[in-house]
Amino acid sequence: MTSLTQVKQYGLYVNGEWETTAEKMEVLNKYTQQPAAEISVATKDDVNKAVASAKEALKNTFSPYERYEVLMKAAELLLSRQEEFAEILATEVGKSIRESRGEVERAATTLQISAEEAKRIHGEGVPVESAQGSENRMAFTVKVPVGVVAAITPFNVPINLVCHKLGPAIAAGNSVVLKPAEVTPICALKLAELMEEAGLPKGRLQVLTGDGAAIGEWLLENQDVNMFTFTGSPRVGELIRSKAGLRKVSLELGNNSATVVHKDADLEKAASLISQKSFNNAGQVCISVQRIYVHTNIYTAFVNKLKEKTEKLVVGNPMDEQTDIGPMIRLKEAERVEEWVKEAVEEGAKIELGGKRDGAFYLPTILTNVNDEMKVCRQEVFGPVVAIAQYDEIDEVISKVNDSDYGLQAGLFTNDLQFAMKAAREIEVGGLIVNDASAYRVDHMPYGGVKKSGNGKEGPKYAIEEMTEERIIVLNL
Repeated sequence: MTSLTQVKQYGLYVNGEWETTAEKMEVLNKYTQQPAAEISVATKDDVNKAVASAKEALKNTFSPYERYEVLMKAAELLLSRQEEFAEILATEVGKSIRESRGEVERAATTLQISAEEAKRIHGEGVPVESAQGSENRMAFTVKVPVGVVAAITPFNVPINLVCHKLGPAIAAGNSVVLKPAEVTPICALKLAELMEEAGLPKGRLQVLTGDGAAIGEWLLENQDVNMFTFTGSPRVGELIRSKAGLRKVSLELGNNSATVVHKDADLEKAASLISQKSFNNAGQVCISVQRIYVHTNIYTAFVNKLKEKTEKLVVGNPMDEQTDIGPMIRLKEAERVEEWVKEAVEEGAKIELGGKRDGAFYLPTILTNVNDEMKVCRQEVFGPVVAIAQYDEIDEVISKVNDSDYGLQAGLFTNDLQFAMKAAREIEVGGLIVNDASAYRVDHMPYGGVKKSGNGKEGPKYAIEEMTEERIIVLNL
């Protein structure tokens, strides 16, 4: 197995060319905390040049079938280099090599789905002839690209979430200016190489690295950007929405995901799935299980079962095949989680498992005796911590789940169809996952939240709807 032992330098990808800048930034190996790569830091001029190149590229014909071919070829190339990309992921993110391989495979699937959807973009006939005086008219709609799409992606899933923005945008006929997270940009830069090899026309993709706040501000100032698609914090999402004006915005923001375990649930299944989906990627996933509500009748049995499953998780070197959980993205994030857990304990919470930090590693942690006003319940932890509370009545637990600023996804374990349907109607989320944890996602499903979890949908078919405009054509015959 090879690894990023040499510090490789990467430039910006602008108008089909690689350009280095005077200022550089290090990307760390999240396990060793040593430099793994060096990236160029984009200036305002670089940003404006990238947007201008993206706009210019729109003048050239790029048919739906050509988009299909490029995206399918890119998926094929990505799968052929799965191990290379997985090692980069494990290095720059710190997620386990096994989980990294899975992300690369999913990213290829996302590109394949996007490719197929490129051939299915269509309008519809509109019966304008039914209006008085329009007897000799016919009309139909077409879907047209929005234009230049600025895509800003997070650190935690740095290839599949890039593909979830890039794939649909290209499928819809747009140009993309991509700003990956500054701590995990290498996968996006390598993907640009791969897209070029797949035949993506010059100018259809730009990749800008460096200071996220500065680049984001410059993109917002540039009126040639037609749409912003962003995954990240609610604070930044609200800033983008406030400054984007009348331009399109799609936001996938935070969550403090709840999963309910009812008294009739299969405890073995529930504990196994919740253990996996609470602590994958050190809990740094928007839909990771954070709040767990368990019926009083099975509370003690469930807590013991979850502890049993979680104790088996291996924390360590992401490159080790046995590792389940690697370090958090930054030392300061692990320190923040440590402080939140300490604060919860001071307020009465009990640590059932974990609660310890070693550098950027934070052990999988299970808390009980929590209340909904603790930070570990009220805010988004974005770390390997779950908080378990009890409930007695169905209406009570639905109210608890909804008592949140967020609404991305929730999970519910039950065999009670009436409860499941009531939850589907009343729980305020973008997605309810029955008999699985909140962190279930396949790449062709609609994915997006309500409240402070954002607006708009991902999933290639649904993202293409966001990334196109409907135009009506009326013929006077």
